[in-house]
Amino acid sequence: MLSMDLYNQTTLQCSKLITQNYSTSFTLGIKTLDKKFHFPIYAIYGFVRYADEIVDTFHNHNKKELLDCFKKDTYKAITDKISLNPVLNSFQLVVNEYDISHELIEAFLKSMEMDLYFSEYNSGGYEEYIYGSAEVVGLMCLCVFCEGNKEEYEKLKEPARRLGAAFQKVNFLRDIKSDYYERGRIYFPGVNFEAFNGDAKTAIEQDIQNDFDAAYEGIIRLPNGAKWGVYLAYMYYVSLFNKIKSLPASKVLQERIRVPDNQKLAILIQTYFKHKLNFM
Repeated sequence: MLSMDLYNQTTLQCSKLITQNYSTSFTLGIKTLDKKFHFPIYAIYGFVRYADEIVDTFHNHNKKELLDCFKKDTYKAITDKISLNPVLNSFQLVVNEYDISHELIEAFLKSMEMDLYFSEYNSGGYEEYIYGSAEVVGLMCLCVFCEGNKEEYEKLKEPARRLGAAFQKVNFLRDIKSDYYERGRIYFPGVNFEAFNGDAKTAIEQDIQNDFDAAYEGIIRLPNGAKWGVYLAYMYYVSLFNKIKSLPASKVLQERIRVPDNQKLAILIQTYFKHKLNFM
């Protein structure tokens, strides 16, 4: 193996390790994709995970300075087609190979920056944040799945956005307690944490359901190499969402809801057979 190939492969392995350490669910979902998609999706996840860590975790450091540096280094890596930061090197490989738009990257980094300054969001800010923090991540992955087929990308673009939005909104609902107490944030516009009730929860859930419904129409039209993995992630989140829906607002405010491992395994088996038998 040539030295440059070895370096690139090593940085991609770093992104894989980050994904494995931070999310067992997404790691399993990636493993169900066609093998050619594994490292590109690991690279995207590693990039967005580390940017998110800057604003959510590094409380004893200057977050703005770190994020500004991360942003500058990201664009330099893409332009130079190399970085000594393994996360950014693996990401630039994917950006350059699959022609991922800089607008998507800019929107994502802007949403991360919004987390430094905003604790509550109006409708416009909420939509902008959802687009940048989640929808564009789905679009980055779609660039990989479509492998340069711009016509296919355009057809699947809207459902991919809706899937990213659904995932993010479920995360917000699941993490409403920790976001409020640990980070001082309320993402849902017009929602008062102290007065969060069944009506507010139901309205949010209907919006999420609309996103899931629109997203499913795109999942069934994905290339075969991507379909099962994305459908698996979809079903994980639908299961989590259904569990949240079944609980009163007071319970959601008290604890972080999760899907147990045995249920995740059941979903994996169920989606495998649905995919193989073309019952999706």
